[in-house]
Amino acid sequence: MSQEIKHKDSDTRGMFYMEDDKGITSELTYAKQDNGVLLIDHTQTRQELEGKGLASRLVKRAVEYARENNYKINPLCPFAEVQFDINKDYQDTRVD
Repeated sequence: MSQEIKHKDSDTRGMFYMEDDKGITSELTYAKQDNGVLLIDHTQTRQELEGKGLASRLVKRAVEYARENNYKINPLCPFAEVQFDINKDYQDTRVD
């Protein structure tokens, strides 16, 4: 399984994901809002791979992307919200 995080991006939506020869192993999707906010609306990991930290890595990459591109993040997805609560160093990117 590839641990490489890939990124697809358009004017309004985007996703970070990892894949193997069977397809996507884990994904995080977001919507770009007009006010410079990325709304993380979904994370999912293939069931047999849950608990291995894949989705956590995607949230971390989304935070890095937000920092690199001056976005704030609204972690609407429950998993992403928990990650923001656990990782206090993400708070600089969390929308007020």
